[in-house]
Amino acid sequence: MAINLGWIGEEMAVLHLQACGLQMLDRNWRYLAGGVRGEIDVVARDGDAIVFCEVKARRGQGAGGPLEAVTPRKRAQMRRLAVAWLRATGTRAPEVRFDVIGVCWSGPERAEILHLRGVA
Repeated sequence: MAINLGWIGEEMAVLHLQACGLQMLDRNWRYLAGGVRGEIDVVARDGDAIVFCEVKARRGQGAGGPLEAVTPRKRAQMRRLAVAWLRATGTRAPEVRFDVIGVCWSGPERAEILHLRGVA
């Protein structure tokens, strides 16, 4: 049976965010309209801020670290999807933040979580 690193990474990221005091609002939200398409991994509330979080999981550093995978193009897509999510849900917030969580396995039972706040 193959292990789905993406799913496990997202679960670890959600646990990390909850441990940091964030409240989960949405997960794996997909949007396919108006020239904007994609998925938001995690939407959370951090006080008054709505946080849109991209999760990248990697096994080792061979293909580059998980945080390197969030290119300027991906950050622009995150902003477009965030606007779509806010409109679709009718959510208003005084602050919007974009975070990236990298989950990198250095061994079969060992993963490191890197959380960058305010990347886009």
